[in-house]
Amino acid sequence: MFLLSKLLPLLVQPLGVALLLLLWGSWRQRRWPAWAALLILGLFAMPLTAEALWRGLEWPQQRRSAAAVLAELPSTAPPVAVVVLGGGRHPAPGPDRVSEWIDADRFFGGLAIYRQLRAQSPASAPPPQLIFTGGWWPTQPQLPPEGEVLRRQAIALGVPAADLRTTSRVRNTAEEATAIAALLPRASNVVLVTSAFHMPRARRLFERQGLQVLPFPVDFQATGAWAGQPLADPLRWLPSAAGLDSSSRALREALGRTLYRAW
Repeated sequence: MFLLSKLLPLLVQPLGVALLLLLWGSWRQRRWPAWAALLILGLFAMPLTAEALWRGLEWPQQRRSAAAVLAELPSTAPPVAVVVLGGGRHPAPGPDRVSEWIDADRFFGGLAIYRQLRAQSPASAPPPQLIFTGGWWPTQPQLPPEGEVLRRQAIALGVPAADLRTTSRVRNTAEEATAIAALLPRASNVVLVTSAFHMPRARRLFERQGLQVLPFPVDFQATGAWAGQPLADPLRWLPSAAGLDSSSRALREALGRTLYRAW
C-alpha cells in the first residue's frame, strides 16, 4: 500500500497524463491526443507555470528569521520542542556510507530556531528539545533513518546530546505526526520546521494529534519579488525538464493536501 500510494499519483501528473494520452491515441489511431499531450507537457514544463503553482501553495507564508518568529510568542507558553521534518538525503557511493543533503534548509532552519529559543529560555526552565523525524525508505533497507544522521550532524555542530531526540522510523507526514505526538505530552507547544509548501498539510496533521503548532516555514520554492520580476526573465518562458519536474512536485503536494483534507 505504501508503494501504491507513491506510484498512483504519477498517473495524474503531467508526464503520466501525457503518456496515457499518447497510448490511447496510438490505440485509437487519433491525432488529437498527441497534440493534447504536447500542450500539457509544454505548459507544465514552463518554469513560469511552476512558479505560479508554488506561489499558490506557499501563500501567504514568508521566510522570516528565527528571532522575528519567536518575538511574537507569548511568554506564558514557550515551545517545549523544535520538530524538524525529514527533507530527504542521497546515499553517496563509497564504503564510508555518507548521506549527502538533498535540501539542508530544514536542518539549518531547525538549528537556528532551536538556538534562539534556548538562548531566550529562563535559566530555571528545562531546555527545549530538538527532535528529528526518522524518515526511512523501505526500498533502501540498509539506509539508516534520517533522524539519526541529522542527530549526529547536530552534535558535531555543538548541540548538547541531551537536547536531541529522534522518532522511530517513519515513511510519510502522517506517521511523523503520530510519532512526535507519542514523544510529547498532549497539547504540547512545538515549533514545526518544514518546507513552506509542505507546512499547511504538516501543520494540520500535527494539530490533529493534539499538538499546538508554531510554524517556521523554510525551503521556499517560489521566488521572492524583491529579487526581480520572474516575467522579465526570458528563460522562464522556455519549457525545460527542470520546469516539468518542479510543476509535477507542486501538483503532487496539491494532491496530497486534497487526500489528507489539509488545505
